[in-house]
Amino acid sequence: MAPTPDLLYSDTERTLATALADLLKSRAAISDVLARTEKPDTYDLDLWHRVAAEIGIAGLLIPEPLGGAGASYRELAAAAEQFGAAVAPIPYLGSAAVATAALLSAATTATGPSVSPAAGLLRRLADGEVTAVLAVPPTALAGGPFPSAARVAGTSAAGETKLSGTIPAVADALPADVLLVPAEGVPNALYLLEGTAPGLHRTPALSLDMTRQVCDVSLDGVPARQVAVGPAAEAAVNAGLAAGAAVLAAEQLGLAQRCLDMTVAYVKERRQFARPIGSFQALKHRLADQWTAITLARAASRYAAACLADGDPDGPVAVAVAKSACCDAAVSAAEECVQLHGGIGFTWEHPAHLYLKRAKASSVLFGTPAAHRTVLADLVNLPAPTA
Repeated sequence: MAPTPDLLYSDTERTLATALADLLKSRAAISDVLARTEKPDTYDLDLWHRVAAEIGIAGLLIPEPLGGAGASYRELAAAAEQFGAAVAPIPYLGSAAVATAALLSAATTATGPSVSPAAGLLRRLADGEVTAVLAVPPTALAGGPFPSAARVAGTSAAGETKLSGTIPAVADALPADVLLVPAEGVPNALYLLEGTAPGLHRTPALSLDMTRQVCDVSLDGVPARQVAVGPAAEAAVNAGLAAGAAVLAAEQLGLAQRCLDMTVAYVKERRQFARPIGSFQALKHRLADQWTAITLARAASRYAAACLADGDPDGPVAVAVAKSACCDAAVSAAEECVQLHGGIGFTWEHPAHLYLKRAKASSVLFGTPAAHRTVLADLVNLPAPTA
């Protein structure tokens, strides 16, 4: 039997989290994030480049021979908690987690990882100068059908494959320099597209979460290079989707904890009947319920990150549990944050609505909690409920 993973934070993870928290406090104060929601493009790319290059978030998962830090999902999950707590408007999830995981899977080829197209892109991602995204619909789920909304439309004069199709509501695609696009065919394949390629159009779509914008990606004969084909392409896409779900679970955990901290601080200060409202038993019970849910979600998130870091075969089960538990905890904590702040929590100037919108939008991304519980039931062989 494999040893039980250590769910405690290591010194390295705590150091990374502290460094990010300090940076986000100075460069992504909640007032600044609120102000950016009034702009057409809410991403803070200056902050992203600093986080990606100076702190090394972009290359955390990338091996050292390819220019990365050679860290693991444990460190990336610890970082994601800080990004969730700050509702940071940066495309780390799409690039440093999802696209990187897909490329790492695709880089393992018969010709060796050092010469594959995926490895070449990983080298470009490692220094934080290039941002990538896996262009899939928002509800794409690891282990589900191949999420292809594109198709092969022919070849160019240079022998490159041309892709056509429309992929709706792709998160983190607006600032991406490179897109990874799954395309249906015989067999299915994963392709690499440069963001400036002719025929590639990105149209911003209305997004509930204003700090993580989505856009519709349309392809009209866009030249592309094949990164992986057949089972290798399906494995790469599944790796990216699993990484996205696990890292997003950690982000939701950080968001939930911040909502609870904000709410506890407020109910200690707000007074009614000459007493802090936090002294009322009914509110104590509600906050205790939130603390319990977040504590359980933390264990699930840490276990999922540890399983992915170690290549544990229990990874799919752990990710399904983490994504469902952390999303439920985040949405509940954000709703309570709005409610227990009273009238101020409903105002545009207060950050509570940003946390609620991020929590709700993220609960859908890479599979809803209900979808993951359905997957979990199949993984652990639970029978379907009877009427």
